[in-house]
Amino acid sequence: MADGDPTPGLWNWAIGNRIDAERVHGAIAGALERNVGPLGTDGAIMCDVYRVGGDFPTLADVYLAPAGVDEATAASAVAVRLETAVLLADDTLDPTRYVLAEPDGTLRPVHVDEIETDDGPERRGLRPCTGGDCDRTPERPAAA
Repeated sequence: MADGDPTPGLWNWAIGNRIDAERVHGAIAGALERNVGPLGTDGAIMCDVYRVGGDFPTLADVYLAPAGVDEATAASAVAVRLETAVLLADDTLDPTRYVLAEPDGTLRPVHVDEIETDDGPERRGLRPCTGGDCDRTPERPAAA
């Protein structure tokens, strides 16, 4: 989740361009100042990177995400390093609402349509968050 609860675990991100796994691993490693490698890597944060269709065609599942690091802040730093948007789930119960980490590091609430496919979830139709549920998460710049 994109809330402030820094529990170790799993982060699921959708990246706004096709980017190879090594570059994604490097961006996450730089943002977290920790080793990052593919699944099965000993002593490191593990990251599975795969392709889907849609407007966010690269998915990154980050395993053993470190405690003490806010997911949205990490995603913001990764977006800056990759020079592309990163989409992550927010903490509301609205299944179409996400947090968008923009290439300049800005975080903002958005809505996107998700379709489950055989390859994984495709996300399309990014649009600004304009409803009453969006008042709780104002736009804010994030550290890169």
